[in-house]
Amino acid sequence: MDEASDDVGASQIVVDTGPWIFGRKVLLPAGTIDRVDDTEERVYVDLTKAQIKNSPELNEGTSWDDAGYREQVGGYYSGYYDY
Repeated sequence: MDEASDDVGASQIVVDTGPWIFGRKVLLPAGTIDRVDDTEERVYVDLTKAQIKNSPELNEGTSWDDAGYREQVGGYYSGYYDY
């Protein structure tokens, strides 16, 4: 996990997928977190690899709190969850 927000109604984490999905950084709703393994520095979520791979990427120069990016992410995950 690179960054996180605990703003009411906007709890999210920025995850660097590393070699798992070509080193992408993505924003995930905090509600997708299943568990965190501090020892192995891994975050487990209830999403498939394909769901994360197809999610809007956090491109260099874009901040996780950019309103446009957060809107893209919200639209993408709204098909999977009722937030």
